[in-house]
Amino acid sequence: MRFLFIVLLISQLFLSCEREITFQLDQPASKLVVEAFIENGEPPMVFLTSSIGYYASVNLPILNESLVKDAEVSIEHAGSRYVLKGYAAMGPTSLLGYYYTVDSIAQQPILKGVLRGSYALKIRWKGESYQAITSIPDTTRSIDSIFWKSPPPGNPPGKVAVYVRAKDRPGFGDYIRYFTKQNNGPFLPGLNSVFDDQIIDGTSYEVQIDRGVLRTGELEEGYSLFNKGDTVQLKLCTIDKATFDFWRTTEFNFASVGNPFSSPTRVLSNLSNGALGYFGGYAVQYRRLLIPR
Repeated sequence: MRFLFIVLLISQLFLSCEREITFQLDQPASKLVVEAFIENGEPPMVFLTSSIGYYASVNLPILNESLVKDAEVSIEHAGSRYVLKGYAAMGPTSLLGYYYTVDSIAQQPILKGVLRGSYALKIRWKGESYQAITSIPDTTRSIDSIFWKSPPPGNPPGKVAVYVRAKDRPGFGDYIRYFTKQNNGPFLPGLNSVFDDQIIDGTSYEVQIDRGVLRTGELEEGYSLFNKGDTVQLKLCTIDKATFDFWRTTEFNFASVGNPFSSPTRVLSNLSNGALGYFGGYAVQYRRLLIPR
């Protein structure tokens, strides 16, 4: 009884001393966020935003305010400089985004990506300069086919797993990122969309390709599988190491959210002057698969 009395007394002392403390957290300065890429046979695409505070509310007006519409953007390639023009992407009732690409009227010939081409991105915004360099590698994967199999027992009915059969060229240092398109939807990256050739160098292999996902919420059961009757398109891209490192570290951090045992990983970027994001080149191949019902 005496022990219980002492415990109660100490707890009352702590409760009587309790007071509310308000912490003032410093808000970091907003940074330029860049998502820029160029594919073989396609013009460059550059999306610019300013970073939003970690504890800031996220809604459509704030997202629209974060769009950078007043930057000077250019790309240099093979001794020529191409000034990019800004365009608004409009939805039925509101602005969906803002991007920079070639001005097809003012610039001739139009800048399009070529295999083994090198590109320098330069951005001028709010008195600061940013730049990054990338290249479009040669294609390092020879795709034999894509095909489907029944998934392991326990998965939802009507689902199938899709695989790719390919061959890697000899020599370490090849990097891949893939996207899939389901029926009339957009191309979306797999949850873990990048891999290298450390294990498969110079070999023929089969690997499952997951259905692409939007990283905006919880994943549904069987998220990696497709449905019987789907038309699946695979977009297989050879990328350089800087692009691989950016997406490898980005996807690792996404997968670690909510895991108390994971170690934080710095997202690697090839942009200068503290900008966030990346500028990447993609050597693209496409394949199509019709899954019977």
